[in-house]
Formats: sequence, structure tokens, C-alpha cells
Amino acid sequence: MMPLMLSLLLFLSARDTDRPKVGDPAPDFEAQATGDQTIRLRDLRGQWVVLYFYPKSFTPGCTTQACTLRDAYEKIQSLGAVILGVSLDDLETQERFKAEYKLPFDLISDVHGEIARAYEVLADNGRYARRVTFLIDPEGRIAHIFEKVDPARHDREVYETLKRLQVSRKS
Repeated sequence: MMPLMLSLLLFLSARDTDRPKVGDPAPDFEAQATGDQTIRLRDLRGQWVVLYFYPKSFTPGCTTQACTLRDAYEKIQSLGAVILGVSLDDLETQERFKAEYKLPFDLISDVHGEIARAYEVLADNGRYARRVTFLIDPEGRIAHIFEKVDPARHDREVYETLKRLQVSRKS
């Protein structure tokens, strides 16, 4: 029993070392998004990016999170940030979700989990992405990671953290 436990711990700790960390370059990607767009992370250099992963469109927690970010969109955008939501839902579902809740930001369809895999947020054998948000700075580096996201408060956490990070960079 002990060797199995040790193997599991080694496997889990090795996986954690693969996860991008604060200060690391954000893994680049190119993906289909709502509005018939192709989003390339590298094209967003010079701007802050709020890259939020969520498990599934139209579920209660994901809808709450998307709507709080929608309601704070102008405040977050005033800090020079772009918001992008990512789930493993297909593009048609992302389009419906965006339209139904009048989301002013784009949603990325990561059907094969390639982006979620690059950010190490896949869960349940790749069936969905965990709820994790990465703040990416204008140079393309990860500036902050929200590992535990409260969907109802996430907009405030993102806004306050972005503000704090921008102030600390100016000092």
C-alpha cells in the first residue's frame, strides 16, 4: 500500500510542476471563439488578459460567474483588461451562452481541451476544465492565479487584484 501512495504523491507533485506559475510566460494558444473569431493570445500583448476557465456553460455556478464578470465588464475594461472565458463546450453552445446572458466578452471553445491542458486545469479525465482564472500581464506573463474561485464574488476579486497589480508595477 505504501509504494502505491508514494507513487501517487510523486505523480501529483510532478503534475504540479508542469502548471504555469506566477512569473511564467502564459502558454500561447490559437482557438475559435464567439463572433466567428480566432483568438491568439500573442495578439493581445500590450493588454492585461483575464483568462477564466469554467466547467460548463449554462450551469448555475458558471452562469453566475459569467454574469458577475459581465456586470463588472466596464470597470475591468477600464483597467486595460480583456476578458476571455474558456470551456470545453462546442462553439455553438458558447454562442448561445454568450447571447442568452448578453456577455460582452468572447468565449473560447476548447473542445479538445488543448488550452486547458496547457494551463493544467483539466479535470475528471479531461471531461471539463476546473474553475481557475489567470491574470496575464501586458508582457504575456502570468501575474496572478485564482485557484479557488467564488463565482458570486469573482468580478470583485479580479478587479481589485488587477488594480493592485497595476499599482505595484508603477512603483
